[in-house]
Amino acid sequence: MTATATRRIAFLGTGLMGAPMARRLLAAGFPVTVWNRDLRKAEALVSFGASVAVSPTDAVDGADIAFTMLSDGAAVTDVLFSQGVAEALKQGAVVVDTSSIAPPIARDHASKLVDRGVAHVDAPVSGGVVGAEAGTLAIMAGGDAAAIEALTEVFAPLGRVTHVGPSGAGQICKLANQQIVAITIGAVAEAMMLVEAGGASREKFREAIRGGFAESRILELHGQRMVERNFAPGGLSRLQLKDLNAVAAMAEAFGLELPLTEDIRQAFETFVAEGNGELDHSALLLHLEKINHRKGAADDRN
Repeated sequence: MTATATRRIAFLGTGLMGAPMARRLLAAGFPVTVWNRDLRKAEALVSFGASVAVSPTDAVDGADIAFTMLSDGAAVTDVLFSQGVAEALKQGAVVVDTSSIAPPIARDHASKLVDRGVAHVDAPVSGGVVGAEAGTLAIMAGGDAAAIEALTEVFAPLGRVTHVGPSGAGQICKLANQQIVAITIGAVAEAMMLVEAGGASREKFREAIRGGFAESRILELHGQRMVERNFAPGGLSRLQLKDLNAVAAMAEAFGLELPLTEDIRQAFETFVAEGNGELDHSALLLHLEKINHRKGAADDRN
């Protein structure tokens, strides 16, 4: 048998990001057992070759590697320790947490798992659902270098992995990534309003600046969402706010002032409080239009 076929994977959390990641692992030949709180989301992967477990402890029974892709630190802590996954994992197994959680929580998880003979890698990802489906995620891995190197074959179907430092370093890099994402979404949204107010087409503006210094994945993907006014979730606004709140907590701990980040955090806080947490984070455009008493341009779809 190949090394791939003998490494059993449990994947805990098969939502927007977890499902396409699990599909990539299955397509690469790994045996994958999946679990999700809503079992219907896990069962949707059966046709791709996955086995479904009714509990997270059943999913990790005999697993060499357990991926977690859950909503926040509390959810990861609950699954690992309250629901018994840490105790159910065999000695020598590895937990790869691809969730976006606070760095101190990741370090705490690593410490507790090591005491049980289980390795831990915090490996949050960037690239959204598009990147998860294409296998082009940016994976920021914190933890032991040797443990991460040993996972090269496993990470390969998912994207490009970079070892960024010790436990928790992956999460701090993901928070920094989320700063850039949120601020850039805000900048693109404000620019869209400015050009529309000045009589230009938002769509043509986006086309005109592609390839210039303002080019970015945010302009490419979320700028198109803003033009089309299509805010079906890829990245939820409430999760963007969760990450920005974590950035604020870390900034306070480090004694840093991050004024741009704080401005965009407050904007997302208001937007989510008004009931928009399930919209894509590019929908921040709607908040900015509201405070400016403006609506989208009539030619947005032209």
